[in-house]
Amino acid sequence: MKKTVSTLALGALMATTASADFTRVEAGVGAWSYKPSGIITYTDNDGTLTNTSLEKAQSSAYAWLFIKHPIPILPNLRLEYTTVHDDGKGSGSYNGYNFPADTPTTLDLTQYDIIPYYNILDNTFWTTIDIGLDIKVVQYDYTAKGVTLLSVGGTNVGTSDYNENATVVIPLPYLRGRVEIPFTDIGLEADAKYISYGGDTVYDARAKIDYTLSFIPVVQPAIEIGYRVQKYDFTSEDKKTYMNMDFKGLYMGIMARF
Repeated sequence: MKKTVSTLALGALMATTASADFTRVEAGVGAWSYKPSGIITYTDNDGTLTNTSLEKAQSSAYAWLFIKHPIPILPNLRLEYTTVHDDGKGSGSYNGYNFPADTPTTLDLTQYDIIPYYNILDNTFWTTIDIGLDIKVVQYDYTAKGVTLLSVGGTNVGTSDYNENATVVIPLPYLRGRVEIPFTDIGLEADAKYISYGGDTVYDARAKIDYTLSFIPVVQPAIEIGYRVQKYDFTSEDKKTYMNMDFKGLYMGIMARF
């Protein structure tokens, strides 16, 4: 996380010093407290592994950075980072392994969002509307503890941990709206990234309120608090993996406007 925050901070510094075209930079970090729920199934010739969330509350860090410039033909840029974690239990057979009932499992999704966007309204009558495309890069890591390795004949030959990981790129249309409350330092904001196609649905949506300490010059700090919902409901291209997972909860962080 420290490396990620440092990278975003360096990006902000470069953006403000390397070119006069970049007129506005904002960055933020915080923590998201969420509750996972759902299932994952893996199916192949050995059988089916079913993984169920224990729905234990979790907390993860997040960071974001956006760069806005005055060149209309070029998109602005928003970058985001977050992770989600789930503790679950699995049972069944898959990929040469036998998973006893209630096998302890973990799921980690590390997410990098690259969002080029355009302003439709830019603080016009205190209102901002952005549209763009979110290129969401998801690093998926699933681990099951103490599963049994099967021989070709189907007999048990020992125990081991099972791990499966992959990187998936998901394009999502992006929409953001913001309203500044006149004569205050309070802002109301919501954004959504959503796609549904062929029975698969993925979305990531947030709503928040923030308060800016506008009396501080040059770098204006702010605090934000909001609610975030993520949904992953899809089948992999090889049809072996089906995921239907939700992550919902409050988040809180600090911001800085340059």
